Amino acid sequence: MYEDKTLICKECGNEFIFSAGEQEFYAEKGFENEPFRCKECRAARKRARNPERELFDATCASCGGAAKVPFQPKDGRPVYCSECFAKMKEEEAE
Repeated sequence: MYEDKTLICKECGNEFIFSAGEQEFYAEKGFENEPFRCKECRAARKRARNPERELFDATCASCGGAAKVPFQPKDGRPVYCSECFAKMKEEEAE
């Protein structure tokens, strides 16, 4: 039913393929418009809207291992690595 289409990116002016699979996905989601930008330009816009978070080094209060967290750790407040944090959440849910 769908066939690959060649479109022109309005950002960079390069041609890109709007594949049959992508068209089917757009139809399933109810999107009525074809994409205006190529995959690379869409990704660049997304990165510009959502800049990388700054990560801070910390020491896990549970296992003592290294942890990277998206907030500035404060003295006197425990910080946990991903694994220990997940374990704590599991225990709370039980």
